Amino acid sequence: MRKTCLEQVHELARTDERVIFIGSDLGVGTLDAMVEEFPDRFYMEGIAEAAVIGMASGMAMEGLIPYVNTIATFLTRRCFEQAVVDTALHNLPLRLIGNGGGYVYAPLGPTHQAVEDMAIFRAIPNMAIVAVADADEMRRLMPLTLDWPGPLYIRLGKGYDPIVSEEKNGFTIGKAVTMREGDDALLVTTGVSLKPALESASLLEQKGIGVTVLHCHTVKPLDTDSVIKHARGKKVILTIEEGTIVGGLGGSVAETLMEAGVTPSKLFRRVGMDDRFAHNYGSQAQIMSSIGIDAESLTALVEKGVNG
Repeated sequence: MRKTCLEQVHELARTDERVIFIGSDLGVGTLDAMVEEFPDRFYMEGIAEAAVIGMASGMAMEGLIPYVNTIATFLTRRCFEQAVVDTALHNLPLRLIGNGGGYVYAPLGPTHQAVEDMAIFRAIPNMAIVAVADADEMRRLMPLTLDWPGPLYIRLGKGYDPIVSEEKNGFTIGKAVTMREGDDALLVTTGVSLKPALESASLLEQKGIGVTVLHCHTVKPLDTDSVIKHARGKKVILTIEEGTIVGGLGGSVAETLMEAGVTPSKLFRRVGMDDRFAHNYGSQAQIMSSIGIDAESLTALVEKGVNG
């Protein structure tokens, strides 16, 4: 996913001379091909992320479209004021690419786990948030980023995630994708949580439970029409996100449904990290499983909810 995203920046640079890339302390060899072809449109800054956002915002004010790439925790926590005052306040076309969204850097502990990144940026006016499921979906997203009118946060997984998205569904920023439909439960996903949700839906179908899987690759602006449409009449609604349940996808869906007067008949649950830091180290998959983001846990939760 990350490799695809950065290669797409290079491709966009070939088609639009406004595109520039700014990295913050990234690995040697990052986008070597772009460096060779467009040396005056590639910048690698040091560990000074806040300054990078200010620099990129200034470039955007001069008509450029900067793609800024660094670790997600540094891009959101460390640069919050600059993202607000320098970028979003002026509604500038920055593309903020966050490496390692969620628990990609799980072995490094809470300092590198980007669990609140979407919640942080969701609170910023004008800021859009996208978290795709896999590299193919990233490839469909990137050409659309050229014309997006304001700042955009692109949350990256670790790369080489299994391909679960489908070409036929296309991609529109702000429009959710209905992956499958069923009458009993609704699973609302974003990012790599789509895969376990689809696996769970298949297991539940074998048990006679129909599941709709709605993939919200765009967390903000949320496709409220699709959320409300698919929520009506469901017994169980789960939101599934690789991060905190405070202020992210789950909060947005809950707010949308309550304001629309739509509630499930039996269970609504935000699946993700509770209001705490991870207490243990491990792999991304192990941490996700510990907070209920795996096919077996989701299946058990939906089955219990549907059966009362």
